[in-house]
Amino acid sequence: MFTSIAGRAVVVTGGTRGIGKGIAAVFAGAGARVLVTGRDEAAAKAAAAETGAAGYVVADVASKADCARVAEAAAERLGGLDVLCANAGIFPEAPLADLAEEDIDRVLAVNVKGTILSVQACLPLLKASGHGRVILTSSITGPVTGYPGWTHYGASKAGQLGFMRTAAIELARDGITVNAILPGNIMTEGLATLGEDYISGMTAAIPMRRLGTVAEIGHTALFLATDEAGYITGQTIVVDGGQVLPESPDAVS
Repeated sequence: MFTSIAGRAVVVTGGTRGIGKGIAAVFAGAGARVLVTGRDEAAAKAAAAETGAAGYVVADVASKADCARVAEAAAERLGGLDVLCANAGIFPEAPLADLAEEDIDRVLAVNVKGTILSVQACLPLLKASGHGRVILTSSITGPVTGYPGWTHYGASKAGQLGFMRTAAIELARDGITVNAILPGNIMTEGLATLGEDYISGMTAAIPMRRLGTVAEIGHTALFLATDEAGYITGQTIVVDGGQVLPESPDAVS
């Protein structure tokens, strides 16, 4: 039995939909006090109500000022911060030959810069916690696999892991762990927009023959937030139903 995290203060960036909302629901269900962040106030308010979160903050993680406001809200409304789930991310699709400079800039700003700024803003609170946890939502795309149309996204997700490893070294002296979850294909609103052909093709390529759920990512994050995971830092956990294992489609036919 793991030590309860009931009462601990948690921020989930990008917690208004998809994986972020799933993470928020799992932590709230475990008794944690959760703030979700998102760029749309109506979506953030609805997500907080749906997940049982303590509240929400409207913020864009690509903004240093917004990240500072998130940390201030955690201090004022939660009394501090024990766990930062740096989950906010975007994944617009475009072939490499057609990538616009502004698309590259925006993906890197949210997915990489946003991760760094979120952690930086929350550092004083995480240090004061005594058992601070930083949990990044990366992806198998970029660090492990590739997929046409997501060169900029893959680069951003690999970049998060480069940040994670050095941050883990720097923050270890303060008792803060920094780890990342690498989801495979998880059934979210965003994935649904890619169409039935994409979903059926990916399902066929996964040894477990199904897509993952947002709750399964949430429970992985919950484990990394426990006292029992306090000696794990700078590491990645792939949650993909075995998707990265087969050498060829024949292996799962």
